[in-house]
Amino acid sequence: MDSDELDFTLEMVKEGMNNAIDRLAKELAKVSAGKANPAMVNDLQLDYYGSPSTISKVANVQISDARTISIQPWEKSMLAPIERAIFEANLGVTPMNDGDVVRISIPPLTTDRRKDLVKRTRTYGEDAKVSIRSERQKAMSAIKSAVKDGYPEDAGKKTEEAVDADMKVYYKKVEAYLEKKEAAIMKV
Repeated sequence: MDSDELDFTLEMVKEGMNNAIDRLAKELAKVSAGKANPAMVNDLQLDYYGSPSTISKVANVQISDARTISIQPWEKSMLAPIERAIFEANLGVTPMNDGDVVRISIPPLTTDRRKDLVKRTRTYGEDAKVSIRSERQKAMSAIKSAVKDGYPEDAGKKTEEAVDADMKVYYKKVEAYLEKKEAAIMKV
């Protein structure tokens, strides 16, 4: 592995770490902190005439008030698949279908529900950290391979230290996202 290949691999690793943070942000947006948020349902998968699709692609998702999400499908035949997708997602809410619109009322959070949501956010955070560690492992393998192929050993050590420093920065980002979300969940 030459220097250019190593640089490319390290760029891909950094991109992978950024993707882990982006996925974490999307997952945390789906967790309700007692307020209605379209991100909870936008990416839920459903069957659209035999093709997998998301709710946001077959319906208009809006916030009616602070605790209500309204989902108005562009075709009435999509009401049942939308309801089914919400039930299957196990969001802890019950959709109500009035024949034109599916409404989701976000219940006030109980202390037990808040604790469950904090546990779920911690799980998402741990998943992000696992992804980051996986990317670090890829980088370390590439560096070791490059050193075997003639890349200077001292430069390899410096590159390993830089990758470890990057990993710590991404871990701090994960913790910052989790702290912010947990504070929002636990706020009464």
